[in-house]
Amino acid sequence: MGADARLTMIGWLQGRLAEPWQQAHRCGALLICQGVGYEVQFTLRQWRRLPEAGSDLCLHIHHSIRDDGWTLYGFPDRQERDLFRELVAVSGVGPQMALGLLGALEVHDLVRAIVHADLRSLCLAPGVGKRTAERLSVELRRRLQERFAGLVDPLAEDDATGGEPATSPSAPCREEVQITLVALGYEPLEIHRALRSVAADLGEDAGADDWIRECLRWLSRAVA
Repeated sequence: MGADARLTMIGWLQGRLAEPWQQAHRCGALLICQGVGYEVQFTLRQWRRLPEAGSDLCLHIHHSIRDDGWTLYGFPDRQERDLFRELVAVSGVGPQMALGLLGALEVHDLVRAIVHADLRSLCLAPGVGKRTAERLSVELRRRLQERFAGLVDPLAEDDATGGEPATSPSAPCREEVQITLVALGYEPLEIHRALRSVAADLGEDAGADDWIRECLRWLSRAVA
């Protein structure tokens, strides 16, 4: 994108709300700004919270420029707009999926779900499957910890840095657990979270079979 294109980017709009619309899974409205009407798309949750037509509205805007057209996405605050931009930067996550994530979870809940690798919560969004949820957590968790530090509790930092749980299997036992769970199709991030989550329920003398059983039980609930 050249310098001229960057100068045309729209980052904020203030105007009069007119003609809210909904087409399949897409929601938006026409915003009249000094005689010019801008079509703006919203998350479903925000669309449902829009004031009555004719009301004044201020929006932070993500301006998407593609060969097939320009699209404006509106957000009530900069924080939500910035999180949207982080989401669409992930491979395989387009604007509609990002809107779906922000529509399914409040900003603070979405940030925590990504940092904690809470796959079950992430999969509540339309079109988000287990693999996409894993990719979101792997690619964004550290960046979101830094950018949205006020929304992440201290326990999330320990979890995302790969620290060991207070109780953990011995090295040979852990290797057997990991080999078994990988063979069953689980990713390293899932296995790490499972080990941390079940540690409080297992003593230091627990064997590999105990860890595998409890990890599988936790994983089945996490992605159910």
